[in-house]
Amino acid sequence: MKKLVAVVLLFQSLISSGQDTFSICAVDTITGEVGSAGASCIDGTQIPGGVVIISDVHPGVGVIHTQALWLTANQNYARSLMNLGLSPQQIIDSVVAHDAQINPTVRQYGITDLYNGSARVAAYTGVNCMNYKNHITGPNYSIQGNILLGQQILDSMEARFLNTTGDLACKLMAALQGAKVPGADTRCLLSGNSSKSSFLRIACPADASPNYTLNLIVPQGPAGFEPIDSLQVLFDNVHNCNTPISCTTGMESVGDVKEFSVVVVPNPYKESTVIRVISRKKDSFSLQIFSNHGLCVFKEDASPKTEWKIDHGMLPPGIYFYNVISGKGKIVSGKLIVM
Repeated sequence: MKKLVAVVLLFQSLISSGQDTFSICAVDTITGEVGSAGASCIDGTQIPGGVVIISDVHPGVGVIHTQALWLTANQNYARSLMNLGLSPQQIIDSVVAHDAQINPTVRQYGITDLYNGSARVAAYTGVNCMNYKNHITGPNYSIQGNILLGQQILDSMEARFLNTTGDLACKLMAALQGAKVPGADTRCLLSGNSSKSSFLRIACPADASPNYTLNLIVPQGPAGFEPIDSLQVLFDNVHNCNTPISCTTGMESVGDVKEFSVVVVPNPYKESTVIRVISRKKDSFSLQIFSNHGLCVFKEDASPKTEWKIDHGMLPPGIYFYNVISGKGKIVSGKLIVM
């Protein structure tokens, strides 16, 4: 599938703005996809790009949603913590404790990530977010909203996400359709639509931000239009739910069953770089790293370990190649760049 960027956003100024919305972030532990979707009764005439401003996608790692009284400084701080490898709950605990305006009670967060082949999830809703406000978390997803018509909006989103067949993209699109009722964001009640802007993003592990596999954004439209339906049109033009997105480059197969894949994030190397196995089944794995001249510079024998943190001191600048070998002898190879 060709990557699609529906809208290019350049928004870097430090501002504080109301960004009240309903959204969902989720991960797929089998494919390594991470996903982000949402809608709001704020649009591109108020904030460039509209509601997509809440979405911070880290390919191969996770997703952070920062909403309610949105603040650039808090979002940037949360991003830095995910880059350091903190868990979703650790990120929320820290961003609440270090709120840039010392007022975390007006913020809302939802975070999901991938770790050792499993999903981790955390959410937070400040007591002073505007009603109705709440969040729901599941094994691999977080759904959150404020200024809502009621709990039924979040419940409907969750039901659609869980009961829709297809890949992560299809589940996220269905979740937004579950919130497509007049006044889902109550500020849109009089206009008869759910919201004024919407977005859906899917990133495969090998994607480089912001060139995500799907990056669909509806920033605004004519009075009374329904941005979730407009998003559905964009979605249907680029994705068929009968043909799942393929994030399996470098994934070893037996028959039609994908056994395991490997992601290196971030790459080129940083202090937080890890080589991570994403596997359907428990297995043992060994790791080998070779220099560009074929010299083995690192080797670890088979163990239940599914993640390796690489010590920069043992790898001078250059291009390296790795083999991750399963207990069954299947090999996934890739490249590691050290600047």
